[in-house]
Amino acid sequence: MAHYQRMGDVPPKRHTQHRAPDGGLYREELMGEEGFSSDSSLLYHSGVPSALVDARAWDLPDQATAPNAPLLPRHLAPHTLFVGSDVAGVDAVTGRRLLLGNADVRIGYVVAGRTSPLYRNATGDECVFVESGHGVLETVFGDLEVGPGDYAIIPRATTHRWVVADVGDPLRLYAIEGNSHISPPKRYLSRFGQLLEHAPYCERDLRVPTPPRQVDERDVEVYVKHRGTGAGSTGGLAGTVHVVPHHPFDVVGWDGCLYPYVFNVADFEPITGRVHQPPPVHQVFEGHNFVVCNFVPRKVDYHPLAVPVPYYHSNVDSDEVMFYVAGDYEARKGSGIGIGSITLHPGGHAHGPQPEAIEASLGAERFDELAVMVDTFRPLDLGEAGRACDDGAYAWTWAGGRR
Repeated sequence: MAHYQRMGDVPPKRHTQHRAPDGGLYREELMGEEGFSSDSSLLYHSGVPSALVDARAWDLPDQATAPNAPLLPRHLAPHTLFVGSDVAGVDAVTGRRLLLGNADVRIGYVVAGRTSPLYRNATGDECVFVESGHGVLETVFGDLEVGPGDYAIIPRATTHRWVVADVGDPLRLYAIEGNSHISPPKRYLSRFGQLLEHAPYCERDLRVPTPPRQVDERDVEVYVKHRGTGAGSTGGLAGTVHVVPHHPFDVVGWDGCLYPYVFNVADFEPITGRVHQPPPVHQVFEGHNFVVCNFVPRKVDYHPLAVPVPYYHSNVDSDEVMFYVAGDYEARKGSGIGIGSITLHPGGHAHGPQPEAIEASLGAERFDELAVMVDTFRPLDLGEAGRACDDGAYAWTWAGGRR
């Protein structure tokens, strides 16, 4: 995110000596993207960021996928994956379950009742949507409070952990893991990286970390997800636990344009028109070969003959995933879709509203709905959790349930 920040204690000139009050030299770490040809930040550590004292393999949660075959639209019910008091022992990293995925993006879900281990995703950026609950995203850059409706954007290889604020109020997280970087759409940005006037949000809407804090602990474990070889149950990924001699939260200061941040969906300003607007007006972020959109409460089409629900559409290059977070999603009335549902509409199949929803929407002035959409430009396969919570009936609802 090309929006410069400076936190904590940094020297006046980069790549020069920076010493602690006792005379010791802080260690400078350049964290940069695209071979240091894109955004970066400089972090100043009291310890040695490369130091290791031990390492072992980490068996990742099941990352295997299976084709969406036969090709069908699907209704997933992720709320059925985590039930009862069992969530007290689940954390946001090791408890995350894979719903859908391809070579560009993985979509997971977790209900976390306890603090996660320290974690670093070395495969790509993460965009984590908070469905409900409160907590703190603690990172090497500083802390970010999170709550319902927040998107947390976490750059690749950022050491962090998820702290649940109240064990009686677990964090429900919808995790979009890229194999690339995730950023605002390029069309929202000036050539220097500023969000433009036509963008549906601006820099004022972004929450940045608090100043970094130092944690004095020894022999600390960090769980790392990274690229592996082969496929099988790992999906070409691997896990390692690094044991480091000093806590990674030893940064006294940093500056730059690469850091985690939070954006709340309530700060997204919807773009509307006299007739129905196409999905790109709802876009909030993008990664390589996928986009993230949100559908928020809004006034709807005001042409006197407007049809407010979406027209049937064939997005010939994409699979579409909708996560229904809140409100009453007009186009899905009569389909069994409710709050917490996820639909997969694959490329190669025209999709759109339930037939009875079209007439029912006529004359509507406002839609009170909240949904997160991911469109991918390669087909999505089903993860173990996606297969486990598929209702098996959604594909037939446009024909009145007849199969």
